[in-house]
Amino acid sequence: MYNFTYHRAGSVDEAASLISDNEDAKLLAGGMTLLPTMKQRLAMPSDLVDLNEIGDLSGISVDGGTVTIGATTRHADVAASADVQAAIPALAALANQIGDPQVRNRGTIGGSLANADPAADYPAAVVGLGATVVTNKREIAGDDFFVDMFETALDEGEIITAVRFPVPQKASYFKFPNPASRYPIVGVMVAVTDAGVRVGITGAAPSAFRNAEMEAALGSNFSVDALDGISVDADGLNEDMHASAAYRASLVSTGAKRAVAAIA
Repeated sequence: MYNFTYHRAGSVDEAASLISDNEDAKLLAGGMTLLPTMKQRLAMPSDLVDLNEIGDLSGISVDGGTVTIGATTRHADVAASADVQAAIPALAALANQIGDPQVRNRGTIGGSLANADPAADYPAAVVGLGATVVTNKREIAGDDFFVDMFETALDEGEIITAVRFPVPQKASYFKFPNPASRYPIVGVMVAVTDAGVRVGITGAAPSAFRNAEMEAALGSNFSVDALDGISVDADGLNEDMHASAAYRASLVSTGAKRAVAAIA
C-alpha cells in the first residue's frame, strides 16, 4: 500500500471540499473494493476522505410510498430493517444476499452504487424498482445512473447522499451467485409498479439494464408463461471463466421466470 493522507469528514460539504482540493483523493465508505485494491498497489490515492462520521448519510426512513436509504447505510442494516422488510421485502432479501457477513456489515449502498461493479446486486434494484440516486448536487434517475463498467453518471467531486426507492405493488429478486465471491453471475429484479412492470438485470452485462420485451409481455399478462419465447441476445454480455455470454443470456430468462413465479 502506498502512503496517503487520511481525512475524517464531518459533513458532506467538507468531504466535497477535500475531494475538490486534492485531485487524486478518494472517498471511503465501506472500503470493500477500494482498500483491497490499495493493498495490492492497484490504486494509489493521495488522500482518503472518510464519510463514516457524517451522521446525515446513514439511516433508513419510509415516507408514504418511498423508502429512503442513506448512502453509508450498511447492507446488513438494509436487510434487517423492519421498515424495508415491510415496504419492499425484495430489497431486504437482496441486501441479505450480498457477499458474506463481513461484507454485509461493512459495505454500504452508496459505495456499491458509486463503484458500479458490473456484478453488484444493488444495481438490479435501482433500475428494477425505478429508484432515484440523490447526490450533494442533484437527483439522478436510476435508469440514467449506470453508464458502463465501473462508470456512472456522477461528476467529479459528486457524492451520493441517499437512494430513494418507490414502493412497488410487488417485487422479487432472483440471484445466481458465484459460489466463491457471492457476486451475482446474473441477478434479476422484477417489480410491478404503479407505472408498469420493470425488469432490472445485473451481472450479465458491463452495467445494469432493463429488458423492455419482458416488461411489455409481463405488462399484458403477468405470468411465467408470458416470458415463453422471449430470448435474450448474448451479444455484448459479459463472458469470463465463470460463465459464457450465452449462459448468462439463458440465466436472465430463467431468472426472470423464477422472479415472476415467486411473486405469483
